[in-house]
Amino acid sequence: MSTLFHSIKEDHEEMYEYHDQYKRARERGDVDAQARWARQLTWEIARHAVGEEIVVYPLMEKHLGDKGRELADHDRREHQSVKEHLYKLESLQPGTEEYDKLITIVMESLHHHNDDEEIKDLPLLEPAIGEQASKEAAQSFKRTKKLVPTRAHPSIPNKPPYETLLGMLEAPIDKIKDYFASFPTEEEMKDAKEELKHRDHDAAAGR
Repeated sequence: MSTLFHSIKEDHEEMYEYHDQYKRARERGDVDAQARWARQLTWEIARHAVGEEIVVYPLMEKHLGDKGRELADHDRREHQSVKEHLYKLESLQPGTEEYDKLITIVMESLHHHNDDEEIKDLPLLEPAIGEQASKEAAQSFKRTKKLVPTRAHPSIPNKPPYETLLGMLEAPIDKIKDYFASFPTEEEMKDAKEELKHRDHDAAAGR
């Protein structure tokens, strides 16, 4: 059973992998592949963000006192900015300069945000809750991601219980949209998963 840190970092690595796949598709001028990988990327970001807001940030507030509340509020503000960008992305056309520029902005923001979580937030939280609680939180995080919206909804509150309730209403609609959307093929995902085995982004390297 993985710890919370491991589960969060695993998601971060998936984001970076999907973005790399998107960039490769752009380099070879494959607009359809760009759209597929951008959809996979935004699907992962949307679920990850809400999962953290429902499971992880309340733990930080509960166990880390004022510092935890400060960090959680900071993280929520950064999530809100990303959600607004992803919401705008839905109205843009894959393959255009504007679309690519917005994805670049999102990923630059997320690299900084994700690194902060790996360097500051989680190394404070995990010792405070202990290994067993960390593993339980990781399972809760993974379960929550299966139930939340798969697209960005910046107008929804970013704290439970309202985020949980309103998110549950939006999730079925998002999943209907996903049914008609283009995602990477089974073979493309297989290749990406194989690459993921060798990824290990060092959050502290650029600090």
